[in-house]
Amino acid sequence: MAPNGYLHAGAVVTFADSCAGFGCMATLPDGADGFTTVELKTNHLGTTRDGTILCRAVVAHTGRTTQVWDAVVTHKESGRTLALFRCTQMILYPRTTGVAQS
Repeated sequence: MAPNGYLHAGAVVTFADSCAGFGCMATLPDGADGFTTVELKTNHLGTTRDGTILCRAVVAHTGRTTQVWDAVVTHKESGRTLALFRCTQMILYPRTTGVAQS
């Protein structure tokens, strides 16, 4: 909770980014070994002082080098939308040494 007693906005962003990240890990292209968030945006539409929050993340784009995810964070008890979230994930591949073999 933030000092004012409401759900901290940073916690909402972290929750949404984590949900999108789990989705990204589950849909990595062949040969990829990870990802990193390179861009994110959140529209905070509401907040809460109690209850449970839920997040649903859905992929908007899956490519070889990037994925784009949309997530909606809601308050379970009231059904109110608390935040709309979008992020871009850069897909990571194992590094090669770049040294030619003889």
